[in-house]
Amino acid sequence: MTTKKIDIVINDKKVTVVKDTFLLKAVRDAGFAVPTLCNHKDLTPNGSCRLCMCEIEVDGTKEMVTACNYPVRKEIEVSTESAPVKSHRKILAEMLLGRFPQVPAIQKVAKLCGAEDPKKFASDITDENSKACILCGRCVRACKEFVQQGILEFSGRGMKRHMTMPYNDVDPHCVGCTSCAYVCPTGAIQIIDDLNNPKDPELIRNRGMKVNAEMATLDKQQCRMREVGTANIVEVMDAYDLLPVCNHKFGKHEETWKIDSKVLKKEYFTQGSSDACWFGCSMACAKAVDGFELKTGPYKGHKVCVDGPEYETAAGGSNMGCFDMDFIVEFNFYCDTYGIDTISFSTCMAFVMECYENGVITKEDTGGKALNFGATSEALECLHEMARGKGFGVDVGQGVRWLKNKWADELGADPAFLQDIGMEVKGLEYSEYVCKESLAQQAGYTLAVKGPQHDEAWLIFMDMVNNQIPSFEDKAEALYYFPLFRTWFGLMGLCKIVWNDISPADNSKYPPQQAAKIPEHVENYWKFFEGMTGVALDEKKMLDQSARVHNFQRIINLMLGYGTRKDDIPPARAVGPVTVEEYESRQERYDTQLKEIVGVDITDKNTEEKLALLRDYRYEQYHKVTDAAYLRRGWTKNGVPKIERLKELCIDLPELVAIAKDAQD
Repeated sequence: MTTKKIDIVINDKKVTVVKDTFLLKAVRDAGFAVPTLCNHKDLTPNGSCRLCMCEIEVDGTKEMVTACNYPVRKEIEVSTESAPVKSHRKILAEMLLGRFPQVPAIQKVAKLCGAEDPKKFASDITDENSKACILCGRCVRACKEFVQQGILEFSGRGMKRHMTMPYNDVDPHCVGCTSCAYVCPTGAIQIIDDLNNPKDPELIRNRGMKVNAEMATLDKQQCRMREVGTANIVEVMDAYDLLPVCNHKFGKHEETWKIDSKVLKKEYFTQGSSDACWFGCSMACAKAVDGFELKTGPYKGHKVCVDGPEYETAAGGSNMGCFDMDFIVEFNFYCDTYGIDTISFSTCMAFVMECYENGVITKEDTGGKALNFGATSEALECLHEMARGKGFGVDVGQGVRWLKNKWADELGADPAFLQDIGMEVKGLEYSEYVCKESLAQQAGYTLAVKGPQHDEAWLIFMDMVNNQIPSFEDKAEALYYFPLFRTWFGLMGLCKIVWNDISPADNSKYPPQQAAKIPEHVENYWKFFEGMTGVALDEKKMLDQSARVHNFQRIINLMLGYGTRKDDIPPARAVGPVTVEEYESRQERYDTQLKEIVGVDITDKNTEEKLALLRDYRYEQYHKVTDAAYLRRGWTKNGVPKIERLKELCIDLPELVAIAKDAQD
């Protein structure tokens, strides 16, 4: 899309600006000073202080405008120092100085505007406090825009105007985010920082407000977390062929529009707020559906509030072939009510549905339920059976790995086919991203040491879409960095979303493990840690903190019998197509890869033969990236942490060393 630019003249200087640029920015970028009090770079301008008034001429007509909220949309001539402008500013500054004579911010503005006499407008309401509230309104806007709370508001008119709580239905309880104090130009709002004794509260606050500002100004144009939460990813994944459909067979579907974020925003979401983890969060990604009438289960007919759905739950619906938002919301509610993970249930149910469609199981096994893809009521019944502890749903609740073994042993099902389509590794069900075309993501999922494998997610875009980690070494570095960084979030009790869901800069110059993420954001987290503890962090120190935990978790895997190379093998569907239907759905892509990448002549080969060739090649590539990842992590070729690595991390406890040695032997 072409950005329209406009030529304007400021104080006889010709400049070019992007259409809709606010005049104040254009003026300052051109090198001219304009005084302000109410304006703040991170807040929506509202022109309340009137100090930034400039005179403009449009089509031969002159007028005075507030520069902070005047968008440039046509050619204009601007004067920032005309006689009417100077007179206007001086009178305003004199009035402000008369009321707040000791406030440094007022004194500075008064000097700029040529107002020198603090007595000229002195009166009974003159406030000699050097930290007086000057009614600029910054705090009101920060409360609404940064954390969407609306705790502060103006009351009264004229001389009686003052700050207070709002006269509406907003719960008037401050969440302690300190946004108001951060933007206050006078120090009228004081902060108590000793509640949990941070070493450097100002450092924490400055970094936190930087994040708040980025969310408030960038989120609407980028991920729209404040509008729809993580559900914004549904249409993105579908567009890139990454949305799981019918047990990860496909990556998109013609009915995805029925369950995307636009439908949720328009027809379902009735509220949005900060998550309960911290009510001062500026991302406000938690969404809910109020008054939803349940159609099944023990609460049938009840109208309830549903927390969500998030992306993974909506994508879980597509994975089951269920493009019905009412089903997804109800499924969301009952999973929450029963204490069941929506991801694990979705992936397991999708596996069950594919097995049903392939004759592995029948109605005789399912208790009479026809569990085809898209069977919404039947899927819900399985969920209710799981909760009741009766019926086929009890088997579903055991997970994909358990079902594979049961059906192979008791029903004589082909164990190879079940292994190929069963989207689990180490008993952990895959989450809702199709990773066939991303080697890094395949390894990220499969090398995971804990569930539900989100710590290793999000390598897809770096690898498949942006091609930022082309070599095996690049992928290994990403597979080292990202799991450890995301483990670190959990260790510190910090949210990971603001780290990667706003992007204010071009990051092409940064190394591969950081190129898709904003280095400044990584540094923000180090500064949060430093501000709290007084200990400065760098990348190595941070990663070592997590590596201790990550290697300990790997040894726990070993102790439980799941921590060597044989346990790090993905199901065939994670690395490529399994069935003829899958291959032929993307035949042009796969044929091209066989010819141009693998170097195979496929002229006389049928689909089954091409499937076998592609499978062999992709597993070969997978083992190569696994070798590189093991090496980078300091593990043996069998995936066991080396003793010297445990020593480097100061976790060479006798019990851990013994487990690692046994596995190496």
